[in-house]
Amino acid sequence: MTRHATGMRGPATLAALALLALTAAPVAAAAGAPGYRTASGSKPVKGAESAAQAPRLDRGQHVDTFRRGQTKYYAVALDDISNAYFSVVAAPRPGTKVEDYTDRLTVKVEDSGGTTCGPDGTAQFHSGGTAYPVADYAARLIGPDVSNCQHAGPYYVVVSREGPLTSGPEPWAVEIGHLTEPALKGTAPSPSAPGGWSSATPAPPTDATTHQVLGGTGFNDAAAVGKGVWRDHLAPGETRFYRVPVDWGQRLNLSAELPNSTGSTTAFVPSALGLTVYNPARGAVSQDGFVAFDGKPAAARAFTAPVAYGNRTAPQRAVAGMRFAGWYYVAVTLSARTTAAFPQGAALTLRVDLRGTPQAGPDYASPAGDLGTPPGDDGTGRPAQGAGGPRTAVAYAGIGVGVLLLAGLGAWTVLARRTAARGAVPAVPPGPELPTDQQTTRASPRRSAPPGEG
Repeated sequence: MTRHATGMRGPATLAALALLALTAAPVAAAAGAPGYRTASGSKPVKGAESAAQAPRLDRGQHVDTFRRGQTKYYAVALDDISNAYFSVVAAPRPGTKVEDYTDRLTVKVEDSGGTTCGPDGTAQFHSGGTAYPVADYAARLIGPDVSNCQHAGPYYVVVSREGPLTSGPEPWAVEIGHLTEPALKGTAPSPSAPGGWSSATPAPPTDATTHQVLGGTGFNDAAAVGKGVWRDHLAPGETRFYRVPVDWGQRLNLSAELPNSTGSTTAFVPSALGLTVYNPARGAVSQDGFVAFDGKPAAARAFTAPVAYGNRTAPQRAVAGMRFAGWYYVAVTLSARTTAAFPQGAALTLRVDLRGTPQAGPDYASPAGDLGTPPGDDGTGRPAQGAGGPRTAVAYAGIGVGVLLLAGLGAWTVLARRTAARGAVPAVPPGPELPTDQQTTRASPRRSAPPGEG
């Protein structure tokens, strides 16, 4: 797998990447919002209803299609030294009817004897009926802090789509990822003590300078952002993704904000704006924090635990999810029910704050695999050459150059979005839009890939 250290690119390359990111806005879907884009090079796979016929699931990203009530098996061969994570992303097309909580996608890992390994995952909706991308993962963990599934051999990834008859009947395309992380030398650290850090949410940043950004449709084209105040524009029913480099020992303080209504009438919307944080393995750290809107400014906020390896076996989901350094994903959703309040879409303010001093990572038994490497790291656990400080410095340096480019092209960004909304033919996207029954091969612009994407 190839990693890209942002700080190792020259200004000319960064300028080209910024222009490509701005021109890659996908065509708006029929419901007025763009659909999820799969990873470049994702492989079609067709799961089986029986473990005996399960297709092999190699490392990387794959795409399958699920009908309501369907369960599928995928076969994996795992060693006895690496941690394995299996993510699922359900992305019903915008406008699809979904039911909160009961429409969901589950994933688990089983060994050949039927024993369930490690944590399993559930991706579900909390939006009052608006369809948007949801994700989670299951894992097979190695280490003295885990009691089962420590042997090498055949395993199965089991994915199920559940839902009531009142939800939409359309099949969902699902992106399935297979990522690895090496085991540690010696004993794994203990989970963070409940009193070891404050859970009180601090005030969001109030930087005088704001930066223009065009969020992505999902994990694969998420826009890189750093500490500061960022501005974007969302249509009702749209979800935008952003990614933030977070090192060991650091934590995220986030605020996604809507302005007052710009429409002639405003109906109360109980689940209007959602903010979800995902870790580098696409596991949900925070449950979708949807907040209500009544015509006045509203904000959805999240404050995570510090990143620590020992968090992985913590009983609290919000702590257990903060167990990797790497790119963390921030998904912001504007409910389709806000059309009356924002007939031309809403201005989004995203405030990003990183708390804590970067710390040394865990002592891996071998060079890091898909997971566990901070952005800017060379993959060996050491800061990338030329970082000149914490591992995140390289990533932030690249983001800083991108900020200058984006600030100068802010007006161009707005024009590009409006052009796409009018149905103009866009530049080539990173990957095919979900859901599709037939995947189309497209060339894709070069871009900085999150850890685990290759």
